Amino acid sequence: MSISSRFTVGIHILTLIDSNKDGINSSEFLAGSVNTNPTLIRKIMGMLKKAGLIEVKPGIAGAKLAKKPSDITLLEIYKAVDVVQEQELFSIHQNPHPECHVGKNIQNTLTPILSAAQLAMEKVLGAVTIEDIVRDIK
Repeated sequence: MSISSRFTVGIHILTLIDSNKDGINSSEFLAGSVNTNPTLIRKIMGMLKKAGLIEVKPGIAGAKLAKKPSDITLLEIYKAVDVVQEQELFSIHQNPHPECHVGKNIQNTLTPILSAAQLAMEKVLGAVTIEDIVRDIK
C-alpha cells in the first residue's frame, strides 16, 4: 500500500508556482521540473483547481496560487488529489472467516489502530504549509 505520487507532485507544483511568481507556470514548465508528462501535470492541476488551490484561465498559459502559501496545507493538497477522498487511508479486507478466532475479531481490533494512524498523519500534514516547504527549499 502506498499513497499515490499525485500527492507529492501536487506539492511540487504548488511549491514551484509560488517560487516562480514572476514566470509563466505552464504545464510544460511544471512538467519539466517534475520530469514527467505535461498531461499528468494538467490532470493534477485540474484537481488542485477544483479544490480552490490554484487559478488557471482557459487559453492562457500559466497558473497561480488561489490562496496565500501560508494558507495551503499539505492536508488540503492530499485531499485534493486523493481520488477516493471519502474512504479511509487503510482498508481492511472484507469477509474474514466468522468461525476463526482471528477472522471474527481482526476488523474490530484493527479499525481503531488504523483510524488513529490516519488521524496522526492528517494532523502532521495539516500543520505544514506550502510556505514551510518553500522556506525549507530556499
